[in-house]
Amino acid sequence: MSTGLDRPVVVIGAGGHAKVLIAALKRLGVRILGATDADAAKRGQAVLDVPVLGGDETLSVHGPAAVLLVNGLGTAGRTEARRAIYERFAALGFRFATVVDPLALLAGPVEIGEGAQVLAGAVVQPGTRLGVNCIVNTCASIDHDCVIGAHAHIAPGATLSGGVQVGEGAHVGTGASVIHNIRIGAGAVVGAGAAVIADVPIGTTAAGVPARVLRKVT
Repeated sequence: MSTGLDRPVVVIGAGGHAKVLIAALKRLGVRILGATDADAAKRGQAVLDVPVLGGDETLSVHGPAAVLLVNGLGTAGRTEARRAIYERFAALGFRFATVVDPLALLAGPVEIGEGAQVLAGAVVQPGTRLGVNCIVNTCASIDHDCVIGAHAHIAPGATLSGGVQVGEGAHVGTGASVIHNIRIGAGAVVGAGAAVIADVPIGTTAAGVPARVLRKVT
C-alpha cells in the first residue's frame, strides 16, 4: 500500500495540506528531508519542524532514485494544479509515495494507486479502488466497491455509499453525502454539504440538498 516509504521523502508544498501529510509521515516513521514551496517568504521556515528548503529547483540535488515525493498541494474545488505537479515530476522520473495515515482504516482489500493519500480518521471499505494522486481526506468515509479516479479529492467528512464512481480530477466537497451507485463525472465539483442523489455530469458543479447541477465548470 505504500510506495517505497523506506526511502526519504520530499514534500512538495508547505501549506495546510502539506502540514497534515507531514504529521502522517511522522506517524509512519518516514524520514522527511524537507519541503519545497514556490513562496519565497516560506524559505528557511519550517512546517512541524520540517525545513522549507526552497522552491522546486532544490530537487535538482536529489536524483529520482534517491528520494520519493509527496504531493502536498491540496484542492478547494479545482484539482488541475495538483495534477500538474504530479505529471511534471513523474515525467522527470520521480515517484510519489502512497501515504496511508496509521490513524486511517482500510477495512478490507483496497487497491491504491501511486501517490494516493488516505488521511487520519478516513475509512475505506473493501473492493474500493483509489486512483493515482487522489486524496481521501480527514474523516472521509468510502463504502464498498467505490472507484475514485486519478487526481480526485474526497474532502474532509465526505461520505460515499457503496458503488459510487468518482471521475478523474473530480472534487467532492467537505461534508457532502453521495448515495449508492452514483456516478460523478470527471472534473466535476460537488459542493460542501451537498446531498447527491443523482449522477453529476462531467465537468459540472452540483450543490444543495438535494444536490442540483448549477453550472459547467469553466
